[in-house]
Amino acid sequence: MIYTCTLNPSIDYVASVENFKEGELNRTTSTHIYPGGKGINVSRVLKRLGIKSTALGYTGGFTGAFVKDFLTDEDILHDFIDVTEVTRINVKLKAQQETEINGQGPSITNENQVSLFQKIDVMSEGDILVLAGSIPPSISDDFYAQITDKCTQKGIKAVIDTSGEALRKTFKHKPFLIKPNHHELGDLFQATIVDKEDAIFYGKKLLEEGVQHVIVSMAGEGAILISKDHVLLANVPVGSVKNSVGAGDSVVAGFLSQIIQDRELITAFQYGVASGSATAFSEDLCTKEQVEILRKQIHIEELSANFEEELK
Repeated sequence: MIYTCTLNPSIDYVASVENFKEGELNRTTSTHIYPGGKGINVSRVLKRLGIKSTALGYTGGFTGAFVKDFLTDEDILHDFIDVTEVTRINVKLKAQQETEINGQGPSITNENQVSLFQKIDVMSEGDILVLAGSIPPSISDDFYAQITDKCTQKGIKAVIDTSGEALRKTFKHKPFLIKPNHHELGDLFQATIVDKEDAIFYGKKLLEEGVQHVIVSMAGEGAILISKDHVLLANVPVGSVKNSVGAGDSVVAGFLSQIIQDRELITAFQYGVASGSATAFSEDLCTKEQVEILRKQIHIEELSANFEEELK
C-alpha cells in the first residue's frame, strides 16, 4: 500500500481575472476549488493511474471536511487526524501575473504528532510512505527525519518531497527517494546547478549521504534519476506548459505507480516524467490517457553507475 502524508493541506481557491486592478472591484471569469497539498496531489494522481493509496495528515473545521469529502468523492482512501483549528485556504489569482496568498494553517500539538506515529506503527514492510510539503512551524524540522527513521526500521520505503533542513535531516535514515528540482539540489550544497553534469555530480553526493534514489527535475532540460546502479537521463516531451502546480507531485506519483507493481526502474522513471509533463501541459492534474500518450515520446538514456568517468 502507498500512503501519502500532507501535514498542512489546504483548500486551493483558483480565481481567474481579466485585467486585474489593485484596489478596485474585480470579478472572476472562472473559479475552481480543489484540495491542496503535495501529498494529496500524489494520491489524486495515483488514483488516476489506477493505483490505490491512503492519504494521511491533519485536517480541521469546515475546510478540512471539504478536503475529506472531495477525496471521498474521488474514491480516494483517507485517514486524517482531526485538529481543533481549521484547515487553511490558499488563494491563487490568475491575471496578468499569477499571485498566490497562502494561509498559515492550524497548529499541530504533540498529541497530534503522536497520533501520526501510531498510524505508521501499523504499516507493513514493503509499504511506501510519501512525506510531501513543508513542515508547519508548530512541528520540529526533524519531524520527517523521525518518521523516515521509523520507516527504515520497519522496512517501509520513505519518499521525501520537501526542501532545506527538513529534507537534509532525513538523509542519514536512508530514504528510498527524494525529488529535488535543480534549484533545490543546488541549495543543499550552496552550489549552482547549470547542467546535467552538475546534477549528476551532486546527486551522487546525496547517495553517499544515504539516499537510495534521486530524481532531479531540470525544467526544459528533462530529468535525471541517480541510484546505486543507474544514472538515467530523460527528455521532456513536446507540449505547452499551462500549469506548474502539481507537476513535481505527479512525477512522484507516476514513478511510484510502477514501483508498487515491481516494474523496472527505467519504466518507473519514464512514467514519472510522463506524469509530470502531462500535468504541466494541463489545467489540472494529469489523466492516465495523457500519461500514456506522452510516455511514448520519452526516451531514457542510461549511463553507467561510474558516471564520473563518462563525464570526463
